[in-house]
Amino acid sequence: MKNIVVLISGNGSNLQAIIDACRSNEIAGNIVAVFSNKPEAYGLERAKLANIPAHFIDPANFSDRVAYDEALIEQIDAYQPDIVVLAGFMRILSPAFVTHYQQRLLNIHPSLLPKYPGLHTHRQVLANKDSFHGVTVHFVTEELDGGPMILQARIPVLPDDTEQSLQARIQTQEYRIYPLAISWLAQERLKMVDNQSFLDGVALFDNLD
Repeated sequence: MKNIVVLISGNGSNLQAIIDACRSNEIAGNIVAVFSNKPEAYGLERAKLANIPAHFIDPANFSDRVAYDEALIEQIDAYQPDIVVLAGFMRILSPAFVTHYQQRLLNIHPSLLPKYPGLHTHRQVLANKDSFHGVTVHFVTEELDGGPMILQARIPVLPDDTEQSLQARIQTQEYRIYPLAISWLAQERLKMVDNQSFLDGVALFDNLD
């Protein structure tokens, strides 16, 4: 069983999906700790309700992003993680943090990457009158939302969609595909080699170069 650490900043609904998947043995691992940069993040409460150690690390106590990430690494490593999962962690990570957890650091982003990295993806989809929207699980690299893609889910954009309705429908897909990608990594079926994702030795999204 793999040790999984989850980083959050908010409600923690993806965290809950991962907790549920671990409990039902869909993921061959256990969440050993949850960390947040926001004290009010409800995800911390979700962790406590599941008897998972929950930690708030205050960015205000550190001089800069690098110092914060160094402290975060130290506390995460106390749990000997095999996998580190970003689940709505709203901070840009330092290169040192990304390098430290390279090949075992995952993120989920609410767009069909490489379209719409960064924030306000639902708004951009509506503004550009896209026919489809989606969500992407990817390995984390130093490039913002630019790491090797692992898995995507796509939904049609409906005529009466709003940012809120798109977000709700996208989140339903997130709860389905994020635990799946984590399970692949926990089973050691998923690997990152030369900035490319491989599942069972087969390159994923190889046609996007």
